[in-house]
Amino acid sequence: MFGKEFALGSKKAIPIAMGYFPLGLAFGVLARETGLTLFEATGMSFMVFAGAGQFIAIGFLKAGADILTIMITTFLVNSRLFLMSMVFQPKLKEWPRLKSGIIAAEITDETFVVANDYYSSNEPSWPFHLGLNITSHLAWIASTALGAGVGNLVKNPESLGLNFALPAMFIALLVGQVKNKRKFMAAIVAGILSLLFKIFLTGNWNILLATLIAATLGVTMEKWIKK
Repeated sequence: MFGKEFALGSKKAIPIAMGYFPLGLAFGVLARETGLTLFEATGMSFMVFAGAGQFIAIGFLKAGADILTIMITTFLVNSRLFLMSMVFQPKLKEWPRLKSGIIAAEITDETFVVANDYYSSNEPSWPFHLGLNITSHLAWIASTALGAGVGNLVKNPESLGLNFALPAMFIALLVGQVKNKRKFMAAIVAGILSLLFKIFLTGNWNILLATLIAATLGVTMEKWIKK
């Protein structure tokens, strides 16, 4: 049973791994350009596993920012993961703390969407979640190592369209989640609010604020529809 569910989780992670590959490759190349070694770049992907946060971190490193600034900024960018953890908490509350901690450390936007969609019609499964996370993480580490290994052989990765891989993957995940009018409206509101907050607010609060407001709207609409 463990092996079967682990394999199912790994299978569900294949699209994520395919999306991670060009991003990890680009990150590895940029990390080497910033001055990180192959070991340091690969080690960051192993220990951090946060694509947007890692890209921001090496951008700040290249600009000569201090460590405190990098830590605070990446914390704000990754603060959305608190919301994702809260969604899983009621479903995984019976799990031992060690298992919950391992899952929490591996949450990304993509694995969250896939796992949450799976749990909408299946019971929470430790082997499934482990297979999903490990496969996704290994793809990120391997692609980073490859990118850092080729280093400066890849000139201007943006010209190859690698910088659009992350938005494209998010769009694909969003399309798979929008299954009714309520979710569609929540997605539209979140997108519009995020753009407005990005324009009028400083920092990286736009994603978190837009998510909170759109999620609240979605829950309110669901309760209203049920009544």
